[in-house]
Amino acid sequence: MTPASSHDRLLIVDFGSQVTQLIARRLRELNVYCEIHPFQAVTDALLDEMAPKAVILSGGPASVPDAGSPRPPQRVFELGVPVLGICYGQQVMMQMLGGEVLRGDGTAEFGRAFVSPTDTPSELLAGWFDGGREQVWMSHGDHVSRLAPGFEVCGTSPGAPFAITADLARNFYAVQFHPEVHHTPNGRAFLANFLRVAGFTGDWTMEAYRDEAVRRIREEVGKAKVICALSGGVDSSVTAALIHEAIGDQLTCVFVDHGLLRLNEAEEVVAMFRDHMNLQVIHAQEQDLFLGALEGVSDPEVKRKTIGKLFIDVFQKYADEIEGARFLAQGTLYPDVIESVSFAGGPSVTIKSHHNVGGLPEKMGLKLVEPLRELFKDEVRALGRELGLPASFIGRHPFPGPGLAIRCPGEITREKLEILRKADAVYIDQIRKHGLYDEIWQAFVAILPVRTVGVMGDGRTYDFACALRAVTSVDGMTADYYPFTHEFLGETATRIINEVRGINRVTYDVTSKPPGTIEWE
Repeated sequence: MTPASSHDRLLIVDFGSQVTQLIARRLRELNVYCEIHPFQAVTDALLDEMAPKAVILSGGPASVPDAGSPRPPQRVFELGVPVLGICYGQQVMMQMLGGEVLRGDGTAEFGRAFVSPTDTPSELLAGWFDGGREQVWMSHGDHVSRLAPGFEVCGTSPGAPFAITADLARNFYAVQFHPEVHHTPNGRAFLANFLRVAGFTGDWTMEAYRDEAVRRIREEVGKAKVICALSGGVDSSVTAALIHEAIGDQLTCVFVDHGLLRLNEAEEVVAMFRDHMNLQVIHAQEQDLFLGALEGVSDPEVKRKTIGKLFIDVFQKYADEIEGARFLAQGTLYPDVIESVSFAGGPSVTIKSHHNVGGLPEKMGLKLVEPLRELFKDEVRALGRELGLPASFIGRHPFPGPGLAIRCPGEITREKLEILRKADAVYIDQIRKHGLYDEIWQAFVAILPVRTVGVMGDGRTYDFACALRAVTSVDGMTADYYPFTHEFLGETATRIINEVRGINRVTYDVTSKPPGTIEWE
């Protein structure tokens, strides 16, 4: 039994919308457990096992009038539970229940729109229309031309006469807009109303999850030993802390120091987990091995593959020394689980293979322990707070598996790494001093593979240039540069040049993602 199985559950049927995960995140924020399943995976067996208390049908790119367009199973409407259709979900709901959907002939809406109420009351709209109309986010070409029997109109927009509809007798609801996105400002209240109608009590909390996960880990592991690859990032740190609470000294963490970490990072991670949390931590100091293998390497993909292969080799070497180890702990999160079964039914594209120890469980004959696989990132941070991890670790910016190797374009040398560490430390110190750290998704310095002429103390310098990078993002898939003031940038550049020997020029990267990536390599 998983921790989720003891809670009321909501099923989200995914039709391929780019924002389906946002529905789940909004519901989790409202303390309701939900799962996303692609429409073709929603079988009778899944419905029986999950026994959802409500169902949400997501948006999607398909067109309902097309032959072979996605459908949920008819049984979804026979469960006797509330159902909410969103965008494509509304259209497919109407079509299957006796209404009609037509291709857009002048009724398409994309972007911001405003919905006005009708005279039909609904609990779904509590707190809505206090100002006369509500801003929503539309993204549809097709439209519902005839409502299914039993449905009434609760809200309209210029391009969607059936923007909000409801069959109050069966607790079926359908909306043409997206309540889950930021651009529907009152969308959270709308979803909260649906959950209230469905009778959810909001029993999904990280306090409860912690207790249930500890019990599950103890049952799963028994007296066996577990090894965990500890990077010091949020996911692996919370995984280690949770498993240690469950089984204590049966857990051994392996921290691989590849010489590509930030200033004092290895010492801070090992000290926290070994000295303050009393975990068994093997500090694998393999700097010479990694830096030796990277000598003369400038191609970013070769860097990544070299580091990834060496990491697996080194981790296995130390893991082999742990007698009785039968389990490998990984910080797999729910988005990883969702993406492993894509809407199209095939595997997702591997983008960050270096972030885990892929292939090791089978190779070493180990079973996986993945206590975070039901959680989103923000839930992992909340769980970390429950476990008593310091705020400095819980709120850390993402740090790539290859470390500073991909913030050092061109050939890697020990000299350049040392300069980079010091410059990055000054930059992050500046961000923290100005109270900006938590506003930024990720910030770092990249040392550029060029030297520039400068003047310092009436003397000529010929040192490295560096680039500052800081971005805002929700999930790392898209990002924009952080709008520092010129005063901040000037002050930071002065500090780096004055305090870091080897840099005489500082630039700021204002590239968004896309077209750029967040990291430089």
